Amino acid sequence: MMAAQWIAVYRCNHAISGNDPVTFLLLAGKTSQLQMIRDARVLRAGFVPREVEHRDAEVNHLSTVLEPITNEEPADTAIVTGPSGTGKTCISQFVTERLREEVLGVEATYVNCWRNYTRFRTLYQILDDLGATIDIHRQSTPHDELVDRLQQYDGPRTVIILDEVDQLEDPSVLYDLHSLSQFAIICIANKEEELFSRVDDRLVSRLRSSEHVQMDKYHDEQLYDILSARAKWGLDEDVITNDHLYRIADAAAGDARLAIGILRTAAGKANRENHERITDDILLDAAEDARAQIKQKSIDSLTPHQRVVYDIVREHGPLGPSEIHDHYTDEVDDPRTKRTVRSYLSKMAQYNLLEAKGTSRDREYAIIESPPAATTT
Repeated sequence: MMAAQWIAVYRCNHAISGNDPVTFLLLAGKTSQLQMIRDARVLRAGFVPREVEHRDAEVNHLSTVLEPITNEEPADTAIVTGPSGTGKTCISQFVTERLREEVLGVEATYVNCWRNYTRFRTLYQILDDLGATIDIHRQSTPHDELVDRLQQYDGPRTVIILDEVDQLEDPSVLYDLHSLSQFAIICIANKEEELFSRVDDRLVSRLRSSEHVQMDKYHDEQLYDILSARAKWGLDEDVITNDHLYRIADAAAGDARLAIGILRTAAGKANRENHERITDDILLDAAEDARAQIKQKSIDSLTPHQRVVYDIVREHGPLGPSEIHDHYTDEVDDPRTKRTVRSYLSKMAQYNLLEAKGTSRDREYAIIESPPAATTT
């Protein structure tokens, strides 16, 4: 290590922990490893930038929908839809964070409904973020008591982001929240019709009258701009060429999540192997690894019933929906309806876990094979 680097590490060490030689050596090692990556946060999938690229119209639309809450007035429910990787979650969090910066009396909470897929889990997560779960017991507290807590909430006006809202096993939670004027609701889903197909008539009419924000896939030039901004703030100069950024954009095919994943994986691999720049070979490996990592994350996110359906297709596919449901009912004690299983299959196809072949009458589902993800540290 150069003398200047040792001095910088020493100063950092001295400021943080005095003269601890173990900390000094650890920091020295990390400094030699992290020269390429300037700010790892920028390369993470969930990072919300200070400025967003190519979504001005959607940001303005969603901001206008939520504006009444800044004046302590009820806001319309917003439904944000679009394919995976189009920035739905990022834009929703960006807008709510900007509201919180501008207005003291506004808060926000985020619920991943794929992870919190039951009515109780969703309500509990919201109350937990509001600090209202002290005497709530997960095993014995009735659902209605959770709803009562939300009705009685008298804190700051709050925006509730319900991500992957079409994954809720009991969509009645939307009805629970829709009538509470102290909350503004953002519902995020891939397809609007799949959300509507799972709720009853009393709620469908309300949702249809909500504000709808549609996100389309990015063009290659737009993805390049997104990647360029991430590289500028996350990596040292000259680590990756513009040509490489364009190649990532082309490989991602409109999916910003995949594009950022490839950039992150490539930077991590080059950093671990002490390369000065991201090479063609590193980029090629990173594209395969990023796809595999995203796929594995999606598999790990499946609910227990969805995982049974996925495994059936993996073991017996290609199969039609009726055959899949027959296998499924043989394997679980409390099977869901054919309609619900069809929604599972559609969701897994949207996330590139399954491939749907044929028309609606003779459709069959099969596993999309991909190489295993490389382990990362």
